[in-house]
Amino acid sequence: MSKEKSNNHGTGHIIQSLIVNVLIACSKGFAAFMTGSGSMLAETIHSFADCANQGLLLVGVKQAQRPADQKHPLGYGRAVYFWSFMVAMLLFSIGGMFSIYEGIHKFNHPEPVEHIEWGVGILLFSLALEGYSTFSNIVELNKRRGSVGFFRYLKSTKDSDLIVIFGENSAAVFGLILAIIALLTSFYTGDGRYDALGSLAIGVVLIAVAIFLSVEVKSLLIGESADTVINDLVEKEAEKSPEILELINCITIQQGPGEVLMCIKIKCKHDLSALQISTMINKFEKDIRSKAPEVKWIYIEPDLQEWK
Repeated sequence: MSKEKSNNHGTGHIIQSLIVNVLIACSKGFAAFMTGSGSMLAETIHSFADCANQGLLLVGVKQAQRPADQKHPLGYGRAVYFWSFMVAMLLFSIGGMFSIYEGIHKFNHPEPVEHIEWGVGILLFSLALEGYSTFSNIVELNKRRGSVGFFRYLKSTKDSDLIVIFGENSAAVFGLILAIIALLTSFYTGDGRYDALGSLAIGVVLIAVAIFLSVEVKSLLIGESADTVINDLVEKEAEKSPEILELINCITIQQGPGEVLMCIKIKCKHDLSALQISTMINKFEKDIRSKAPEVKWIYIEPDLQEWK
């Protein structure tokens, strides 16, 4: 059964990444001031953007936990998808586009980097922190994915907040490596254009990650079906019920992390009374929820004719 239960969706991994990025952003900003490096400035803006992004994810997770009300009878679960999409847009604009702009500016007006020991030292410090944070994300992803392949899970999971954090941290690790290479190359060659190329490369990485995240989250935001194992479960439970002749149709919608809406149409025996059908449906719902607690809403329509 799916590993994505509602009780798994806390904010610990977001807060951890936020604390790490605040420390990193401040240290990168100091290093950018000391070295005059464009790639260091790009990394500084990237880290401050990550801090804002994680703040938005915290807002999204908090809003998604609000109970259903009259205005939103299916709850607020999709709020986390909206804010995750906003994070991808900010990563694209503030992080990626600014890095490319800074790279072009520095390439046209190259300046030598100075005090390289500050830049390299802080970049290595940042790399250690980002590496630890990314490793923690991978550990959490491995817990949730179960037997599903890692990259397949990244494509299919409904945990948008965790995927966004992983995407940010992975891009940060790659960006730091690029910044170190650019800074050292620029210093030892005396050519500031290498530093500018580092900023451009960082921008391309951030834009690529932002596009991947936006595509994945958009699918959830507009209404993606739940994990196929839930449909398989419904089929098996329908086969067990002697009153159900056929499962005509089953539609699932992911309403949020660990929240699924299900609509089912079944073909029943012709001689069942209204009371027997009602009892059968109640038992059918109970059996589904006992094995898939993430299914919060179930609507079942009995019919004698096949669905068209």
